Amino acid sequence: MPINGNRAETTKSGRNWIHGPLEKFSRRVTLWSGSSWAFASAVGIILIWIVTGPIFQFSDTWQLVINTGTTIVTFLMVFLIQRSQNKDAMAIQIKLDELLAAQPGASNTLIDLEDWDEDEIAAIHKRFSVLAERLKAATDESSAHSISEAQDALEEAHQTLHEVHAARQHKQRHGKHKKDRQNHEPH
Repeated sequence: MPINGNRAETTKSGRNWIHGPLEKFSRRVTLWSGSSWAFASAVGIILIWIVTGPIFQFSDTWQLVINTGTTIVTFLMVFLIQRSQNKDAMAIQIKLDELLAAQPGASNTLIDLEDWDEDEIAAIHKRFSVLAERLKAATDESSAHSISEAQDALEEAHQTLHEVHAARQHKQRHGKHKKDRQNHEPH
């Protein structure tokens, strides 16, 4: 259902007149293709194909039938699986964003992490991996300074988030100014 809740409006725009039926169909196919019945059907088709081999004298056409069928099914399943993964990933990301946003004291800097470019994600991952190791070492019960070290590592994590946020804001402003200059340059 559209975010604004008005399905008829979306249909009238022409953009999604086919989206509803395709969504319903792909959901049903996704559910069915992961079922025991789908697996049994695939095994049955393969067995029928094997049994008919001697009847068709294992001809090229006999082989072409299974090759073509499996190629078509594989081609369609790639898109179906990708659609399903995209939808699941988006739903999980929304749930995680909601949890992060609802957590008191949590930084909202990481809410849109999935939209960052790969280098930014790798850099923040590296910094947090180092922090995780420090926190793990600081929480060792045999260490006399573990609470103090954990607090230091936590403060460093907050500093890291602040730096990442500032760098992203700078990058976004710089990118916007660069686009503005390009739009105003004579061609």
